[in-house]
Amino acid sequence: MTEAETAEAEAADSETAEELSQESAQNTEDRVGEQSETAHGVPVTEVRSQQVLHPAKEELAELAATLKAEGYGQCVDLCAADYLTNPDRSSLPASIVPERFEVVAVFITHSGGSGSPHRIRARVQVPEDDLALPSITDVYPGTENMEREIYDMFGIAFQGHPDLTRILMPEEWKGHPLRRDYAVGQVPVQFKGAPS
Repeated sequence: MTEAETAEAEAADSETAEELSQESAQNTEDRVGEQSETAHGVPVTEVRSQQVLHPAKEELAELAATLKAEGYGQCVDLCAADYLTNPDRSSLPASIVPERFEVVAVFITHSGGSGSPHRIRARVQVPEDDLALPSITDVYPGTENMEREIYDMFGIAFQGHPDLTRILMPEEWKGHPLRRDYAVGQVPVQFKGAPS
């Protein structure tokens, strides 16, 4: 590639980055101007025809109890995400501030009008400087190991959990491997018969 072609490519990349930055800023402005709808007492959005609830951290246990009482008999998934390298999430309601970590719970009921399963999702923003949520194991006992896995991989603690210990990594392991700032390590591989 010639110097002129390199300069032209760099200029195009710079323009694209600026356009993406402007688009991100516009999405944020659009979100701030929106009025959030609520369901079950928390902000709600709809994504791919699924209702998504956005409780605050301290509202998670109460929301879980409410959903259980309404017939959502099972929490089928509980996981976390680290948005360190992708902080902009335009799918959140205007009233919700995106945080570095997010815990997502999926609840299911089979008592819908047609008898078919109906799912509802909850997305909880967890700030980096306060990595604790209330446990929902007393309402949904099947989440005990899922909460332990989130603790082990991300370092997010669940207050009131009956046994919040590592589940995948050894107890003496330092750090939380699914965090975006966790250093990728190497494990030396020794093949049979290879010289050492």
